[in-house]
Amino acid sequence: MEYVRFGATGLKVSKICLGCMSFGQPTEQRPWALNEETSRPFIRRALELGINFFDTANVYSNGMSEEVTGRALRDFASRDQVVIATKVHGVMGPGPNDRGLSRKHILSSIDASLRRLGTDYVDLYQIHRWDYETPIEETLEALHDIVRMGKARYIGASSMYAWQFATALYTADRHGWTRFVSMQPHYNLIYREEEREMLPLCQDQKIAVIPWSPLARGLLTGKRMRDGSETERARTDGFTRRLYTRDDDFAIATRVDEVAQARGVPGAQVALAWMLARSVITAPIIGATKLHHLEDAVAALSIRLSAEEIQRLEELYQPHPVLGHS
Repeated sequence: MEYVRFGATGLKVSKICLGCMSFGQPTEQRPWALNEETSRPFIRRALELGINFFDTANVYSNGMSEEVTGRALRDFASRDQVVIATKVHGVMGPGPNDRGLSRKHILSSIDASLRRLGTDYVDLYQIHRWDYETPIEETLEALHDIVRMGKARYIGASSMYAWQFATALYTADRHGWTRFVSMQPHYNLIYREEEREMLPLCQDQKIAVIPWSPLARGLLTGKRMRDGSETERARTDGFTRRLYTRDDDFAIATRVDEVAQARGVPGAQVALAWMLARSVITAPIIGATKLHHLEDAVAALSIRLSAEEIQRLEELYQPHPVLGHS
C-alpha cells in the first residue's frame, strides 16, 4: 500500500479509500447492499491490504452502514490507525429539520453518526451536497464548532459547482473558521467535467481530491453492457441509469476493456490506474461487493500506463451535462 498526505494537512491516508455504501443492510433502493455478516470480511481484508481510509455517510442504509463499519473497525483495528469519514445532508427522518445543512441538523447529525460509529470523533466530516436553503455562513460556523468540540478532526465537501466551493473557502478564511480540506467529486473516465474548474481549483488550493464512482458504478468493469446485459447491482441501481446512458459512455468502457485485455489485467485496474496517475487525485473511493474488487483496486497502484494507452483511454471523451450534484 502507498500512503499520501491528505491535501495540505499532515494526515496520511492510503491511496485507496474503501467506500462503505454497500455495507449495512439491503433496502428497497439498494437491494444489492450487504448485511453485517457479509460486510465484515471486506473491512477486514481492506485492513490487511493496508487500506486505512474508510468513507461512509449517515444516509447509507439509513445509518446501518455507519453502525456496521464502526463495529468492524473497532473489532479489527485500533482507532488511531484508521481514518473514518462520514457525511451529512441527506434525509434522515420525516421532519422538516431532518435534512440539509442547517446548524440544527448538522449538530444533531454529528452526534447521531458518532453514536452509530461507536467513536468519539470522525477524522473527516463532509457535507454530502450543497444546501441551497441554508446560508453557507451558518453551515461553516456549525462545522467549525464541531471541530472545536473535538467531534471531527477535519471537514470536507462533496459534489458541487466550483464557484460554490470557492465561496465556501473564501467565507471560511474571511471569518477565521475551519476550512474544507477535501473535495469528493464525481469523476472517472466517462465523466470528466470536473477537469474544467473543480480539479484546477483543488490543485491551486491544495485540497485533497477523493473521487466517488471512479469506476462509473461498474460500467468501466463490464457490469453493464451495450447489449443490455447487466449485473443485479446495475439493474437495480436507478442512479447509475441517470448518470451513464450515452453511446460514447459505452464506447469508453469498451476502450478500457481493450487496453486491459492487451495488458492481461481486469478493466478495473486500468480505469483506476488512469485516475491514480493524475497528480491532483489523492485517493479514489472504491466500493466492493466481491473480495476481488479490493484486490483489483490495490493492484492498480502498481500499473503505470504508457502515454499511448492514456491517449487511447481519453480520446473518445465527449462533454457531458453536469451530473451528480443532486
